[in-house]
Amino acid sequence: MGIARHATAHWTGDLKSGKGTLSTPQSGLLSDTRYAFGTRFGDEKGTNPEELIAAAHAGCFTMALSAKLTEAGFPPESLDTRADVDLSMDGGPQISSIRLKTRAKVPGIDAAKFRELADDAKQNCPVSKALSAVPLSLDAELES
Repeated sequence: MGIARHATAHWTGDLKSGKGTLSTPQSGLLSDTRYAFGTRFGDEKGTNPEELIAAAHAGCFTMALSAKLTEAGFPPESLDTRADVDLSMDGGPQISSIRLKTRAKVPGIDAAKFRELADDAKQNCPVSKALSAVPLSLDAELES
C-alpha cells in the first residue's frame, strides 16, 4: 500500500496576463497560493513550479540522507540542503539541471563514508528518481 498526496491548480486568463493559485488541501500548507507568469519569470510575490520542485527535492533528499546515515550507525546532528532548479528556455522551456548542496554535522563519520551515503541518497530518494531525466549534481560537505 502506498501513500497518495495531491495538490490543485487553478488558472484564469492567458499565459502572460493570467494568474493562478495552488493549494495543498490535505496539509493546508498552500491555500490559494498565487502563481503567475511574473512569479515564474519575474520578481512578483508568489511561487512557481521550479521553486516547488526545489523544495520537494531538498526535503526528500535530506530525509533520505538522514535515513541512510542512521541505518549506517551515524545519526546526523543536523542536515541543511539547498536545491537549485534551473529552467532553460533553449529549445522551449525545460528543467535543465538540478543542483543539491548539503551541509551536515554527523558525529563519528569520515568524509568518504559520508560521501558514499550522500551519493546513495541522491540517486535513490523518490524525487531524484522521479526527476531522473534531469542532470543532477551534489555538493556534499561534512562540517566538524
